[in-house]
Amino acid sequence: MNTETQFETPPQAEETQSGLVAVAMSGGVDSSAVAAVLQQQGRPIVGLTMQLWNQRRLPELQGNGPAQHRCCSLDDVYDAKRVAQHLNFPHYVVNFEEQFEKRVVRPFVDQYLSGRTPIACTNCNTDVKFEPLLRMARQIGAERLATGHYARIRQNHETGRHELWRARDESKDQSYFLWGLSQEQLAGSEFPLGELTKEEVRDLARRANLPVAEKPESMELCFVPTGNYVQFIQAYSRERGISLKEDDGEIVTEEGAVIGRHNGVHHFTIGQRKGLGFAAGKPLYVLSIDPEKNRVVVGDDSALRTTVFEVEDVNWVSCAKPEAPMRANVKIRHKHEPSPAIVEALGATRARITFDQPQRAVTPGQAAVFYNEAAVLGGGWIR
Repeated sequence: MNTETQFETPPQAEETQSGLVAVAMSGGVDSSAVAAVLQQQGRPIVGLTMQLWNQRRLPELQGNGPAQHRCCSLDDVYDAKRVAQHLNFPHYVVNFEEQFEKRVVRPFVDQYLSGRTPIACTNCNTDVKFEPLLRMARQIGAERLATGHYARIRQNHETGRHELWRARDESKDQSYFLWGLSQEQLAGSEFPLGELTKEEVRDLARRANLPVAEKPESMELCFVPTGNYVQFIQAYSRERGISLKEDDGEIVTEEGAVIGRHNGVHHFTIGQRKGLGFAAGKPLYVLSIDPEKNRVVVGDDSALRTTVFEVEDVNWVSCAKPEAPMRANVKIRHKHEPSPAIVEALGATRARITFDQPQRAVTPGQAAVFYNEAAVLGGGWIR
C-alpha cells in the first residue's frame, strides 16, 4: 500500500489553452476511462486528483482486517497516477483536505448528532468536487472539467439553461447526488460516461489496457474506514473535544410510553428496525428522533408513510423556479423509485412535496430530487 501522498502545485496558466480538459481522477475505473475516452478523441487533457482525507487520522478505527473498498484512499491516488503515466498526460495531486473537512465531514457529523441523516456524497460533489476543482481547472488553463459521473448534461437552446439528465444506465445513475450543481458548474463540466453502461466502460478500460480495468468499485465513504458511521462519529467527536450525549435516553411509542433506553440519538436513523436495543412482540421502526429531549420515537411500519413534506435550500436545475404547482416524479433516497407528486415552490429556496401515494421513511437530511422523465428539475434537503 502506498503510504505517502506527494502534493503538487499545478502550473498557473496566464491564459486558457484551447480545448484543454481537466479530468477529475479518483483512481477508479470510471474516471480513468474518461481520460482514455477524451484522449482517444484527440483532446488534450490534464489529470487532477484530490486528496480529501488524511487516512492516518483516527487510527483507532483502522482495525487489522482487510481495507474496505472506499473512494479517495491513498491507493486510489497512486492508481490515478499510474493511469496518467500509462496514457502519458500530466497529472497533479492537490490537497483539498481543509475544504473537505469543513464542507463535508463536519456537517456530516453535526447533522447525525442533530437527528438528521445526511448525504455526504451530495455535499462533496457540490462543494468540493466541482466548485474548487473547476476553479483550479481554470487556473491551469483548462476550458472544461470532465468527471466519471454517470449522468448527462444537455443544453436547452429554447430556455438557455443547461439541464441535468439521468444516465442512460439507470442502474448506475448518479443524478440524485448532483442536484446541487449550479448553471455555471454544469456549463463548465462534462460527463463522458453518461451514455455508456458500466459494462461498456469496463470494456473500454480493458481495450485501453488501463491498469485499473478490473478494479472493484468503491462502496464506502472515504473518511469512514470501517463503514461504521457511529464509530466514526464517536472518534471524530473525541478528537474535536466534543462530549456526546451518550447517557441514558428514552425510546418511546407515539403515545409517549417508554419501552426502551438508548445511549445516543446518533445510533439511529428514520426507518431503522434492527439495533434498537430491546425485544418487542412485533416489528418496530424508528419514526422520529428528538436530540433535544434525547428521545427516539418508534412505531409500526404504517406510521412511516408520509404524503406531504417540505424541502429547503432548493436548487432549480433544468428549469426556473415554477410560478405554479407542477407535476414531477420525486426521489427521496438514492435507491428510491421516483414517485408521482406535486411540487410547489414556497419562496426562492423552499418547496412543498405532495405525493400521490404515501411514501415510506421520508428522512430529514436526505435529499428530495424532482424529475421530469430523465431531466432533473431540481432538488432540496428534506426538512
